[in-house]
Amino acid sequence: MSLVAPPLSLYIHMPWCVKKCPYCDFNSHGLRSEPPPYADYIELLLADLDADLRDFGAAAQDRPIVSVFFGGGTPSLFAPELIGRLLDGVRQRLPLANDTEITLETNPGTVEHGRFDGYLAAGVNRISFGVQSFDDDKLKRLGRIHSASEAEAAVKSAQDAGYANINLDLMYALPQQTLDGALADVERAIALAPTHISHYQLTLEPNTAFAANPPPLPDDDHAWAMQEACEARLAQAGYGQYEISAYAQPGRRCAHNLNYWQFGDYLGIGAGAHGKLSDAASDQIHRRWKTRLPRAYMEAGAARARIGGDSVISATELPFEYMLNALRLIDGVPMADFAARTGLPPEHIAATLADARRRGWLVDDPRQLRTTPLGQRFLNDVIASFLP
Repeated sequence: MSLVAPPLSLYIHMPWCVKKCPYCDFNSHGLRSEPPPYADYIELLLADLDADLRDFGAAAQDRPIVSVFFGGGTPSLFAPELIGRLLDGVRQRLPLANDTEITLETNPGTVEHGRFDGYLAAGVNRISFGVQSFDDDKLKRLGRIHSASEAEAAVKSAQDAGYANINLDLMYALPQQTLDGALADVERAIALAPTHISHYQLTLEPNTAFAANPPPLPDDDHAWAMQEACEARLAQAGYGQYEISAYAQPGRRCAHNLNYWQFGDYLGIGAGAHGKLSDAASDQIHRRWKTRLPRAYMEAGAARARIGGDSVISATELPFEYMLNALRLIDGVPMADFAARTGLPPEHIAATLADARRRGWLVDDPRQLRTTPLGQRFLNDVIASFLP
């Protein structure tokens, strides 16, 4: 079997935020007394992209970009003109279609009135708000800097500016949250009529303030009840679940995240950004990640020191890496995609597939890789069965 180059996305990491949240394990860094060098960082991002394109050669050059995602941190700390400058630079280096999805993550507490017009003019056509909850007490427990009313005002401001594609991030199983509380958050989100809702469980991640000093969280059974009830309410409101934690109105699935879950390729630029690139010529899949600390990343410039690590995914690791993404999709993926995206024959995983189907974890369909409802509930176990 041989690799087929999948769609290519671009991830851009903006590492600064106003204040680090106690549950957050992302590569984000709270603001200090001096403002970050935002304009310099934009120039370094373009230099990073240039260097990656040189390093990867034909495997990356001239491939159209299907989506761009500004993650963080809080990308909305960057002024619209800086985002526009960066996107102009990207377009000079790689082809972007007119309908390329370009998402900017936004903290409702950092939105300045009138900025959404600027982001839209800069080329950003999708906004993702980190709301997390519409309960002011829960927002304080989560360390968020916005209130519920500020979140609602920010979403309406983006809609007034002309944004027709908006995602809201919501968490459930929050400290001392009840089922009614979780459903109330979903109701407030639905009332704002976003096109997409990401609804995910709060978990205690290593090396976070919550991990060091855990708050009282609902147990697994209560968390599962919240997930099922909220999932049903979202479906009733027209938001179809297409991934474990993603719900969308018809035609509004997130193209960027879909490319991740379908084991597509992505270039990653910025401090701590990760990338994955398929090289059909060598039949190898490369992973590259950048150095995490913003200062070290900026001091490195376009030199090799900006790279935190490089690796080639081995044939023994590929099935697990593939399933880690693909099995999150509710509809699954065509079985033929496994061979195209990994370069491995289906026989490579035949025994593991047979065992997963026998356990009732996967649908018994040789043409499709898809979890059953039981498999979705025990997804970590299903994916772990593909470990080498």
